[in-house]
This record gives sequence, C-alpha cells and structure tokens, in this order.
Amino acid sequence: MTWKLNKDITTFGNLNWREYQTNLKRATAKKKFTIGAIKYTVWACFLGVVAYGIITGLGSESFSPLATNIPSPFHSVRLMDKTKVQALLNNVSFINLEEKSFDFASNDHQYRVDTSLDIELQQYLLSKLNTSTARYIGIVAMDPATGRILSMVSFDKTNASNNPCLESIFPAASVFKIVTASAVIEEYGFGPNHVFTFNGMKHTLYRSQLKDRKTRYTNKIKFKDAFAQSVNPVFGKIGALYLDKGTILKYANAFGFDRKINFELRVDPSCVAVTDKPYRCAEIASGFNNNTKISPIHGAMMVSAIINGGQLPEPTIVDRIVNEKGHVIYQNRTVPVDRAITADASAIMNRLMTTTIKSGTLRKTFRRYKRDKVLSKLNIGGKTGSIDNKTHDVRFDWFVGFAEEKGGNRKIALSVLVAHEKYIGLRAGYYARIAMKSYFDRYLAQHNTHPVKRLAASKMKLRTSGDNM
Repeated sequence: MTWKLNKDITTFGNLNWREYQTNLKRATAKKKFTIGAIKYTVWACFLGVVAYGIITGLGSESFSPLATNIPSPFHSVRLMDKTKVQALLNNVSFINLEEKSFDFASNDHQYRVDTSLDIELQQYLLSKLNTSTARYIGIVAMDPATGRILSMVSFDKTNASNNPCLESIFPAASVFKIVTASAVIEEYGFGPNHVFTFNGMKHTLYRSQLKDRKTRYTNKIKFKDAFAQSVNPVFGKIGALYLDKGTILKYANAFGFDRKINFELRVDPSCVAVTDKPYRCAEIASGFNNNTKISPIHGAMMVSAIINGGQLPEPTIVDRIVNEKGHVIYQNRTVPVDRAITADASAIMNRLMTTTIKSGTLRKTFRRYKRDKVLSKLNIGGKTGSIDNKTHDVRFDWFVGFAEEKGGNRKIALSVLVAHEKYIGLRAGYYARIAMKSYFDRYLAQHNTHPVKRLAASKMKLRTSGDNM
C-alpha cells in the first residue's frame, strides 16, 4: 500500500483518510457484535439447561414405569445401602415374581424395582412346582461369582404370604457335612482318598459308633465316598475325635452361620449350637440334629463358596431402584466377598460333591446325565440332606449343588428345600436337575460356547472363508 500527502488529504491506495477510518470503525463494530452474539447464545443455552433441571426436579408429579429419565447433572441423589433398602421393601412381596421389573408405592411415593431374576428360569420352575404333597418348597438359583439371585420360587401351605426361601427355620441335616468336611480338609489335610473306618449302619449315629475301634465287622471307606453316601458314623467320628467345639464354630461362622446376611430382603441368620460334649459335636458335625437351621438362600451361598474358589458371596436380588423422578436411589454393586475356605480346600470339596452325583445319594436322580445333550456338557456336584421334624409329620429334603460349563465360565448354584408331608412328591434333587437343564439349554444355544460346538463353528468359518477367497 502506498500513501502520499497532497495538500490536506492523505490517501491509502485508492481510499482517502476519512474513508479508511469509516471502514475501520465499521469492521470493529461488526466484530464486537459477532462476539457479543456468541456469548449471549452460550449463556442463554446454559440458563435454559439450569431452568429445565429445576422445573423437572420440582414439577415431576407423575411416574411412568416405562420412563428411564436421566437425572439432571445439577441434582445428585445419595444411594441407599442394603439396610435402608430392607426397610423400604419391608412390605413388598417378592414371592414368585413373574416379571423382571415391577412398581410399588411407599409413603405416597412411587418406585420401580429392577431385579436380577432370569425370568425364563423363574417362570419355568413355577410351572413345574408340585405342591400337592408338600408343606414347604423353596428353590434358589444363584450366580456364584456375583451373588445375583437368578430364581427364587417358593410355596408355603400354611401361610401363602410367607417366603420359605428367606426363612432360617429348616434343619440343615447333612448339608452341614459341607462345613465339617471343609474343616477336616484344612485342619488335617485329608484328601478325597483318605480312608476312614466305621462300625454299624451308614445312616445311624449311636455313641458306640464313635469309638475308634476295629473289629472283623469294621467297614473301610474313602473320604469322598463317605461324603457322597452321607455316612453319619464317619462324620460323627470327625466331630468327636478330630474337631472340637471351637473348630466347628469357626468353620460354621466362615460359611455364614450365626451371622447377618446382608441382603435387600430380611433373612434371619442361620444358627448352629454345639457344646464340648463329644456326642454333641458328633451330632452337629454329621447333621444328625434338628437344631442347626438354615434358609435356602444361605444354602445357595454355601455351595457358591465351593464353586467360587472358597469365597462366600453376598446375595442380591435387586439390581436397582428408581424413584418417581427417574433418579436411581439404589444400585447393586458386586462387593468383596468373605473367604470361607482356601482355594485348595474348595477344589477338594468340589471333587467330593461331584462324587455324590456319580456314585452317591444323587446317583439315581442324575442317572444317565452323561448321555443328556445338555447335562453331559456340565460339571455337576451336589449334597443331599434329609431329616424328619420332631413330630415326624414332615420330612425335610435338601439339595445344594452346582453346575458349571465344561471349558467355559458359566456357573449356577442351586439350593432346594422340599418339606414332604404324608407322601413323598417331587424330590429336591429333581427340581435342581431340571433347573440346571433349563438354564444351560438356553445359554448354550444362545452362546454356542461348548468346546465341540466352538470347534465345529470354527471349521465352518474357515470353510466359508475359503469359499470366499
């Protein structure tokens, strides 16, 4: 650009000085206007968001169970713990739910609960219940890794509003042998092939059977077979001669007895009472008594520890609770679990429980399972228990056990109680078997996870790829 002075007029290129200044002022004003407009727009949007959040928070009087409102970033809700959730759900029935989510009202407020239930498994088990000869039925299916309840089905002939799955009123019977076996494995290093001796019948427990004596009539039996066949004299001798009161209570507590169960629903603690008397220790250790009480929920926790490397999970059935404003007030999270026994001990217990299926008290219930298209693809273990009530008008029948995918990660823990009356109806082991089959039939079909199927799928993929090359 050139400029020159000609009399009193200064020129910039083709513009004189006055024209140049006028254009410069116009450009500056236009720039200021643009910047101001941008700032005004940003502030207007910000204030609009704030106003919307306030209006939404104060004005939401209705609640739709289908709404999934995202809470405003300017409003935070402190999440409840399980104790407060128990109080909130105190009058809410979880008996035989047929939907994964449901709504309820409390103190003039509306809430939605999203459960952890596998609703297809839940509905299947409900359709299979036979209540004609039972006083109580309680079935609990659990994911052992997370403690999430996959199914909770119950029946109480005496009171339809009771949920037997949550009641710690049922004698544990031989289910307690899980605790006893775990204790003697850790304390004495006994393995599956350790040999025990006993005299008399397998399912009796007399004081004479606790004496460590050998005669021409003495029986020898491996530890895994004594567990699988639920031999009372062997476990009575373990309690009387190997374990003392303190050790029994130590391992009972490790497996959750006499402890609060941290759950969204109220569950009374399971209980065990033992004295220093040898015969009393023998009764408790073998499950030959009516005073050791557990709930089906606790049974699922116990067996989960066996398949979970010795870790006892904290049960949960509520994934989350949402209030009428769309705010999440409770969100379940997997919490650190307690270790009941070591991983090595749980591996031995796993073997004892699989022996029960193969050649023990569950052999008939699971007969031909290796030929079944679903069950043959699973590792299955279990423990039975049975005992009469004190008036001998009810026979308590237990199954606690697990199934895990061979070559995969999917597992399920099951706890089933059936209290039979005059006639024996469907056994606890039967319900466990059909639950395993239903659950894994769907899972394997959906995920194609069995090693043979994976190999076939892989070959098919390679063949298809080769055709396209």
